[in-house]
Amino acid sequence: MLLVDVYLDKSPIQGIGVFAKHHIPRGTLIWKLDPRFDRCIPVETYEGESGPVKSYLDRYSYPDRRDPNFIVFEADDARYMNHADEPNCDVSSPEETYALRDIAPGEELTCDYNHFFETGFDFLGDRHA
Repeated sequence: MLLVDVYLDKSPIQGIGVFAKHHIPRGTLIWKLDPRFDRCIPVETYEGESGPVKSYLDRYSYPDRRDPNFIVFEADDARYMNHADEPNCDVSSPEETYALRDIAPGEELTCDYNHFFETGFDFLGDRHA
């Protein structure tokens, strides 16, 4: 769950993005996996889906780095965080995200999707077995 105030807006990177409502100092804990809200979905359940549900999970979920038998679906707007080669958020931990530098109000929060995939990032539906 996001631990800072954000809003969604059109992103110059891709579609919708997550933007800071207020200044976020470097080192701030921005997001923390919260099993009360964030969902860890069995891969078997995910792979059994089709149509709009599967498309949505393909777009907004990622492999659980703690257990390859699950994917993570974030319950809040964190799922709209976009990739950047030089991100302002550190997602190297599977359970916490920190600000890599000061983030200004109105600035888009970004992360490096490569942390979620061993061989470089793709949306889940783009993976090849």
